[in-house]
Amino acid sequence: MISQAANRCSPRAKEANVTNVGPMKVLGISFTAGMEHKPSWTGYRFFCDALHQSPKNILIVNKMRTQPVILAIDAFLEHVHSTYPGVRVFHEDRPDIPHGAEVWHPGKPEKIDLVVTLGGDGTILHASSLFSSGAVPPVLSFSLGTLGFLLPFHIDDFAKALKSVFDGKATILNRMRLACTFYNEDESKKPDQADDWQVMNEVALHRGSSPHLNTIDIFVDGQHLTEAVSDGLIVSTPTGSTAYSLSAGGPIVHPSLSALVLTPICPRSLSFRPLVFPSSSSITLRIGNRSRAHAGVSMDGRTSHVLHPGESVTIQASPYPVPCINRSSIVPEDGSEREELEKGEGARPGKEDDWVRDINNLLQYNATFRSKALLRHSRT
Repeated sequence: MISQAANRCSPRAKEANVTNVGPMKVLGISFTAGMEHKPSWTGYRFFCDALHQSPKNILIVNKMRTQPVILAIDAFLEHVHSTYPGVRVFHEDRPDIPHGAEVWHPGKPEKIDLVVTLGGDGTILHASSLFSSGAVPPVLSFSLGTLGFLLPFHIDDFAKALKSVFDGKATILNRMRLACTFYNEDESKKPDQADDWQVMNEVALHRGSSPHLNTIDIFVDGQHLTEAVSDGLIVSTPTGSTAYSLSAGGPIVHPSLSALVLTPICPRSLSFRPLVFPSSSSITLRIGNRSRAHAGVSMDGRTSHVLHPGESVTIQASPYPVPCINRSSIVPEDGSEREELEKGEGARPGKEDDWVRDINNLLQYNATFRSKALLRHSRT
């Protein structure tokens, strides 16, 4: 249950349906689920309690240290150490650890309060994998020249973004993850799996280098749905619906929804269409005994397992989403951005949907030849 103080301090608490968020801590605030095990994710605000619980430990996750990345990290560290002197900054144990950052290992006693990523969408997926057995701290994502759906901030805005977080003015969107459990042919859990695998984008079963199609039995909540004969299957989150699933013909799903998307990869049957299930569903994919090919398993682009006939993977909503900080909640104190929005159409600051902006700007959603020309003209 969320504390009464939290509800008093955030007038948007009821709008955001915050009682439906899963068990986690946001900047020192503990939340427990207001539902049974299966969660329903939605966005919500950092509450005023966070003003007294500013981040004490920040983890930097970055892509390969090219010169732009090195300069960005150095500027970021200098700003944090000078503006927030009591904050400790950590980095993964890698040969290119920046000067001024402490080494951090997953499971280390120091609790990370904020994750800062510098890179592309893959950097955020990697940050998610670092917290594969529990709650993920809020993630503040900066783009370094790479377009993506998970990168709301440009690196030049890091000072303003950090100030909004430390002032408790930022809002977040809990991006759902998947929990995956692998089973042997006798339905016993595979011995090399201590905890469920946590996946942010998708789980993909594919035939790999085999020339033969996969035969996969699909079960939903224990009920046999169909036998799929195809190059493979994708089970994605709403966040992952704009990744591999979209390329395979899957639907675009808003990331605030609670859903599992099942998308076939080049199915033999033309009537095998993508399906969307509620997040309370449990999907089991079992390699059929008649399958002439084993199935490689790729999770967020990382090859993890090879399933042979009779073996299976069960996929369901994880109780630990990835809380991503939105750009639209951060407004300049001088009100310049507010005035610009008031002059034209669009949602007022704090209400604008980053996702709507992204599918138009990045995907060119439903852009006709005429609207593309207008878009080019508006950019000049």
